[in-house]
Amino acid sequence: MKALALFSGGLDSLLAIKLIQEAGVEVEGVNFLQPFLGPEEEKRVVNHLQNLISQLGVELHIVRLGDDYLRMLENPKHGYGKAANPCLDCHIFFLRKAGELMQELGAAFLVTGEVVGQRPKSQYRGAFPKIDAESGLAGLIVRPLSAGLLPPTIPEQKDWISLDHCPSIQGRQRKTQLELAQKYGLEYEAPAGGCLLTNVEYGRKVKDLIKADGQLTIDSLRLLRIGRHFRLSASYKGIVGRNHRENQVLFRYFYQHRRAEGFYLFSALGAPGPLALGLGNPAADDLEKLARLTIRYGDHAPETVVTVKFLTSGSAHRLTTLSIQPAPKETPFDGDRFRIT
Repeated sequence: MKALALFSGGLDSLLAIKLIQEAGVEVEGVNFLQPFLGPEEEKRVVNHLQNLISQLGVELHIVRLGDDYLRMLENPKHGYGKAANPCLDCHIFFLRKAGELMQELGAAFLVTGEVVGQRPKSQYRGAFPKIDAESGLAGLIVRPLSAGLLPPTIPEQKDWISLDHCPSIQGRQRKTQLELAQKYGLEYEAPAGGCLLTNVEYGRKVKDLIKADGQLTIDSLRLLRIGRHFRLSASYKGIVGRNHRENQVLFRYFYQHRRAEGFYLFSALGAPGPLALGLGNPAADDLEKLARLTIRYGDHAPETVVTVKFLTSGSAHRLTTLSIQPAPKETPFDGDRFRIT
């Protein structure tokens, strides 16, 4: 008999797989890659996941999420948490995708590392029946770390497996998991910052993008991780680099999209400073606003005229020069009123 396990890379999912293996079941894993990472970072993450799961001799399937995931993120049925985190909808989405893969692989049921009471939005006891029903997999999702606290699943009822050896963990304490990890000799990493969508600043940028553009793209989501973001008007935003690496990313992004309409790359001459990327359809004074922001984060001498050059993409591809007289040093900076984060 075969089971498919959702593998996050955390200790709980490692232990869940090990416990099901001890029940005599062959296990394969699946990880859903959310579309926030650039290619190089994604490659590092996949290699890390493969190394972790190799301790258990388990094959790992990597599924890169695409447009259907983005459509869910734009309008989640169960709403968001404190940021742009649709935890219930996201988890249901993963389970549905895993259910499709389960059928392809000939697996009989799914396994997760969920623990009763560990997460307030998606791992409390009352949420599990709702999640299971909406995923279309009611009775076929086994949670071995909290097996003693949950109703028997179909694999248990039909005597496919016994979970008598499994613990009854609940809450956020980690003592039992750490003891099991030592027992099985598992290497693992301490929990990191979690899903990027739970980050309040990132969530603010996601919601701004949905409001302004109507829909998300993988490119636009990845760009949200770079620079300082400013909503200059309803149809135009600016991103100002914070360091050399981010300047490089903004330059590459403009170069890759140089044949499309609606991209602008700014650079202030005469002193070290950032690049800035404009996106969308600027109103009359939006270009000057972004030019001033580019100067604001540079090392230019106060109250001196600064030359700012910007490239325009698309059919009107051209280089334009602006001469900007910065506001007096004592004048309060008004860029914060445009700041998304």
